[in-house]
Amino acid sequence: MRNANSFRCRAAWLLALAGWLSNALPATPLRGAETDVRRDATVAAIEKLMPSVVNIATIEIVEYTDPFSRMFREFWDPYYRHREADARYSLGSGVIIDEDGYVLTNLHVVRRASRVWVKLADGREIEAKAIVGNTRRDVALLKLITKGNEKFRAVKFAQDDDLLLGETVLALGNPFGLGGSVSRGILSSKNRRPPLENELLDVADWLQTDAAINPGSSGGPLTNLKGELIGLNVAIYREGHGIGFAIPIKQVTDALSEILIPEVTKSLWFGARIKSGPYPLRVTDVEPDSPAAQAGLQKGDVVAQVNGKVPKDFIHCTELINDNPNHEVTLSVRRDGGLRNVTARMVPLAQLVRQKLGASVQELDKDEQAERFGFRRSEGLLVADVEPGGPADRAELQRGCLITGIDGQTTPDLLSAASALLGKRRGERVELNVVVRRQRGAFVQTRQGSIAVRVR
Repeated sequence: MRNANSFRCRAAWLLALAGWLSNALPATPLRGAETDVRRDATVAAIEKLMPSVVNIATIEIVEYTDPFSRMFREFWDPYYRHREADARYSLGSGVIIDEDGYVLTNLHVVRRASRVWVKLADGREIEAKAIVGNTRRDVALLKLITKGNEKFRAVKFAQDDDLLLGETVLALGNPFGLGGSVSRGILSSKNRRPPLENELLDVADWLQTDAAINPGSSGGPLTNLKGELIGLNVAIYREGHGIGFAIPIKQVTDALSEILIPEVTKSLWFGARIKSGPYPLRVTDVEPDSPAAQAGLQKGDVVAQVNGKVPKDFIHCTELINDNPNHEVTLSVRRDGGLRNVTARMVPLAQLVRQKLGASVQELDKDEQAERFGFRRSEGLLVADVEPGGPADRAELQRGCLITGIDGQTTPDLLSAASALLGKRRGERVELNVVVRRQRGAFVQTRQGSIAVRVR
């Protein structure tokens, strides 16, 4: 009996020792299950980001004079001079920010494009339309033209101020449509204003990094190791090595809040701005006397619903506001701990201009339309009709004239004209810059001048 008890004690002791050893010693990994030491945070971020990075190209280049003209010529002119007939110009890169096909890039990348194609990471080429750009921040927004409900891989935005000096950053692009380009560096400054031709650009507080930003990567994303967008690549400093610049995400989201609005996308006056990015849909600005202000919308309101639907993000919110055939939108907003509804009836910008001037104007949005009247596209607004006895008629403005400016402000589109007229009170005098072209046999006579109109 004693031997049996001794045996059981020794067996129990051995079992306990085996259990302790199994917990204390590291388990031997199975063959083929070893962790790949190469798969670090950089690799994981690139795998997640690359499907969102695109190349941007066009067939025809429209010349502009702006602060980026010199940089554009230096980097791309040799490439253009050796192009084949009907070949596409590769202008730069971009990044998809919404699964429905919205693409961010630099304005200087697409401003010269007559028609735009976007080449995806998988090699597909899709035509895109330029919605508009923000010249003060060099940000532009494109929309892929697709059939059906095709979805795309979109990048996520970082918080505005979530930046660490010295953190590892990735500069991605798709230069010349050859495939993905990636460089790695650190964030060396959050506050830089690089000079160009002895002038400060009107883009404040660019990010600086030593990650290589090649010309073909302009417009591509600058990201952190979490795969979040912290900026848009824009330029390199040619006087030194290892100095590249990107537009900070805060300026990108601010530009989006000014680009993706009913005034731009639908030519409707709404009069409110909503903060874009990974934030609550908060109203950041309401124009006095605008439809939004008259409806009771206030700065600080948080949009909870649009016409009874909950917007999933800023882009979806804008689409819901635009998607109203009668131009009426009802917003449910949170204010002071409560929920209230406001209903705004948006006003067509063309109607606003006609109301002020007594003339109907239209954009020269097509090349053939502009050519028919002897003007260039986006040169100004064509006077399509003059209301008898109205302010324009009394000032002798005639049908077929082109309004190129109002009080010194250029008017290439309805939004610029409406913005110039919004603050004018009844009877106030405005000066219209006008171009008149008359056909006399085989000759075209062009006259430029100004007309004073008192708005109503």
